[in-house]
Amino acid sequence: MQIRNIAEPAELFRAINTCKGRVELVTDEGDRLNMRSTLCQYIALTQMFQDQRVDGIELVLSEPEDFDKLKPYLVFNE
Repeated sequence: MQIRNIAEPAELFRAINTCKGRVELVTDEGDRLNMRSTLCQYIALTQMFQDQRVDGIELVLSEPEDFDKLKPYLVFNE
């Protein structure tokens, strides 16, 4: 799913840590960040979320039921 903004990055990371499957951010350049990794969360937080705007990012979930855990924290492209 393509996302535009993340309203609450810290809350989102807490929810990601409860997911059963893989959660990855894929950038326009093709970089894949495993968001269950604390290091990748730190990189994402400091680099991509520093101005509270996320453009051109795709969130990939390996387990469809994890979407319900993350949906409250996402603002989707309109």
